[in-house]
Amino acid sequence: MSKLIIKNGRLIDPANNIDRVADIQITDGKVSAIEAANTIKASDDTQTIEATNLTIIPGLVDCCARLREPGMENKATIHSETIAATRAGITTLCCPPDTDPVIDEPAVVELINQKAANSGHSHVVTLGALTAGLHGEHLSEMHALQQAGCIGVSNCRKPVENSLILKRAFAYAATFDMRVFIEPDEHWLSNGGCAHEGKIATRLGLKGIPVSAETIAITRALELVAETGVSAHFGRISSAQGAEMIARAKNEQLPVTADVSAHQLHLTEQDISSYNSTCHVIPPLRTQRDQEALRAAVKNNTIDAICSDHQPHNTDAKQAPFASTEAGISGLETLLPLCLRLSQQTEMEPGDLIRKITHSPANILGLDTGTLSIGANADICIFDGDEDWQLTADLINSHGKNTPFLGWNFQGKVKHTIVSGNLLFSD
Repeated sequence: MSKLIIKNGRLIDPANNIDRVADIQITDGKVSAIEAANTIKASDDTQTIEATNLTIIPGLVDCCARLREPGMENKATIHSETIAATRAGITTLCCPPDTDPVIDEPAVVELINQKAANSGHSHVVTLGALTAGLHGEHLSEMHALQQAGCIGVSNCRKPVENSLILKRAFAYAATFDMRVFIEPDEHWLSNGGCAHEGKIATRLGLKGIPVSAETIAITRALELVAETGVSAHFGRISSAQGAEMIARAKNEQLPVTADVSAHQLHLTEQDISSYNSTCHVIPPLRTQRDQEALRAAVKNNTIDAICSDHQPHNTDAKQAPFASTEAGISGLETLLPLCLRLSQQTEMEPGDLIRKITHSPANILGLDTGTLSIGANADICIFDGDEDWQLTADLINSHGKNTPFLGWNFQGKVKHTIVSGNLLFSD
């Protein structure tokens, strides 16, 4: 349809400080008008969505989602995961470069872009490899990756042991105004660990990952950010100390941003007490104090965005002794519900949390999305904030059913998703 009208819904657009009941008109894939409720008239060729008692927000932007393709299609595909994202209200996904082959040359970027376009669901953007093959030894062809469409570079959790190489990589990225995405991890401290280093890991006989694995990596990266001037995004912060370091860096006016995984705001090390392998994540679930500090950091804007850290696995990947299972949660379906739950459990306003999954991650990724401004691309999520529902395996559209949130009750369910002006999902 060339024209679509959403009528009488509560519009929350944090980028424009809008929170009111309104009508929205979409023409040729763009937001063309926002008017008072029940004032935009539909013509005969106009598709209409009645949104009374529903909430309209920009489509969610997820700044870290592993789609498993290319290389691990036995776990998931771009087609399956973009469909799942659309049904979860997520209209843009950012794919890290640790695919197989690694995203370190333009051909891989083009393959991913083509598969996403063929799927015709949520948008997919890519990060390129910071070093060739993510081996931490030679710089990647960052400029070629940028020209192919990569919106930033990252070495994921692969170590760059030589600090001189890391400094040169940061300086090279700064030359092309590319943001560096950092998953802070000191390899020698975390290698082989699977749980937070503390009393619970000791009692369970699990090798721990200390907080220092995160903070030492942050310290080194921040020193090099200060020297090179590169813009840096720290992904998946897991500790109170890590959040404090990001806050200090921001106070010093360093060009840094940060995100946290949604599950880190709702789970702690206590959740692995029964060797629950669905809670095996990297970085690990940490203490109650860390969780409270992360929530506070989200509230005070030390942490800019919340991501799903989506990592779908097949069933076998989680059916082994805890330390031998593969880390990661299938997180697309729970990104919005967990953020709404956080709003219900804390004093944070819904609009402030919605910003963390729309406009803020879009800014981090350098994308002109996450807003419903006039002329903006019509990527929209419409949800019922009052609907109670329980997460079950059959409600997970991702190929990966590996989530510790099965059986959890949530309030707030996606009812419609619009991508580039096309209504792709209705419940």
